[in-house]
Amino acid sequence: MTALPFQCTPRNSGNSLFIDEDFKPYPDQWLFLSKLKKVRTNEIEAIVQEATLKGNIFSVRNSFVDDPWTLLPSGHKFDVPVLESLPKTIKIVQGNLIYLEKEKLPPAAINRLMRIAAFQNPEFYRTQAMRLSTFGKPRIIGCSEVFSKCIGLPRGCFDDVLEIFKKHKVEVEVIDERCPGNPIGVTFHGELSYPQQQAANALLSHENGVLSATTAFGKTVVAAWLIAVRDVNTLILVHRRQLIDQWRERLATFFDLPIKNIGQIGGGKHKPTGIVDIAMIQSLYHKGVVNDLVANYGQVITI
Repeated sequence: MTALPFQCTPRNSGNSLFIDEDFKPYPDQWLFLSKLKKVRTNEIEAIVQEATLKGNIFSVRNSFVDDPWTLLPSGHKFDVPVLESLPKTIKIVQGNLIYLEKEKLPPAAINRLMRIAAFQNPEFYRTQAMRLSTFGKPRIIGCSEVFSKCIGLPRGCFDDVLEIFKKHKVEVEVIDERCPGNPIGVTFHGELSYPQQQAANALLSHENGVLSATTAFGKTVVAAWLIAVRDVNTLILVHRRQLIDQWRERLATFFDLPIKNIGQIGGGKHKPTGIVDIAMIQSLYHKGVVNDLVANYGQVITI
């Protein structure tokens, strides 16, 4: 781009020129360029660092912090309210996503909210480190969706969204449109170990959560306990056929039910019961369209 003003044809066509504040081309393009001061790398880094500390730059979530000593005692980055022109109240609708009205939010706020649902793609950086082509591999993966009148964020972003509005003293009205589910009346026949009970209690205290545990921890047992305690019809999503059979057998044992009472979707069968069903993800997602069946459950567990 810098070389174009010095090429005769583009310059004569007025396509690329150095211009002044009045949009008039400098008479001597070479002379103008020679008078420009080159910004040093350390100067740029200082500007970026200062802007980051003041909260003026919002990057996507990064697990690695270059300067850990700049963090607050809580481990979070220094953040100050910087968004302007926010409404006094905002409506959030909870459904398959959390929806926020676009017309009440300035572009800076929309950008900030959408970045909550964005993260760096590790596959991109692995490929880049191996000096391979990164074509077709996005550097940033965004999970937000933009609609005509609102934006949608994954439900796991709910607490972060509330925190942003709390910092800016915006009153939030939450409308819950999620499926409450139907009672199923199953009883858990088993006993949790102490670590399993700790994990189960932690999950029970939140509407969304992730259980990360070692192999043979007993995640199936914890899931069965949660299903019985919450007492709502549940859809369990797996990615392999073998897992369908394993989960059906274990759940039938823990609930003391015939195995036919545990529904199956996928693996050549489509026999949902609407009570506790196990489905392969591939069977409920086809050509970018999610099967409407998933909206009929009060709880979804993904393995």
